[in-house]
Amino acid sequence: MIKINLYDPLFDLLGSSTNGLMTYTYEDVVKLTGHSCPTASGAFLMVTKGLEALYGDETPLRGGVKAIVQGKLGDGVVGVISSVVSFITGATDISGFHGLGGNYDRRGLLSYDENLDAQMLLQRVDTGKSVKITYNPQLVPPAPQMQQLMQMVLSGNADEKIKKDFQDVWQGRVQNILAAFDTNANLVTCKYE
Repeated sequence: MIKINLYDPLFDLLGSSTNGLMTYTYEDVVKLTGHSCPTASGAFLMVTKGLEALYGDETPLRGGVKAIVQGKLGDGVVGVISSVVSFITGATDISGFHGLGGNYDRRGLLSYDENLDAQMLLQRVDTGKSVKITYNPQLVPPAPQMQQLMQMVLSGNADEKIKKDFQDVWQGRVQNILAAFDTNANLVTCKYE
């Protein structure tokens, strides 16, 4: 199982976790977004790969990363992706935590850019080191019957077997995407800036 381990000085200060450490998994992302899909899994994998590229063997610092998400908030899947980025990294736009005593302010660490030539950019606040991240879900195609099954389910013309078949192929693709993270280097790519 893919895990992201981070240190958050605010967690540490407030005793929110042991020694300020927190582990995030894809199951946590599903709880946040309310669903499991190729976009949510891709966002999780992009943050994973980006943090690995930025921190190497160091424990990533939650609240220590700026993020830019490609697109405009409110369009397409931008909200899902930015929610996952914010959840894991602590980066927020104007809606985030104001901090305590002039510290731990997470606002202004998340922004959007329709012209970004990657799905995401992550940048360390302390070093300025940044990486552009691209997700290629087409490398793990859906089952051929998925579109037809989805149309039947969404139209209300699906019996329980068809609903179950749709769920199986939908979640099967998500699981294949998560599994491909370790075996297909082109699924999520990083380019240093």
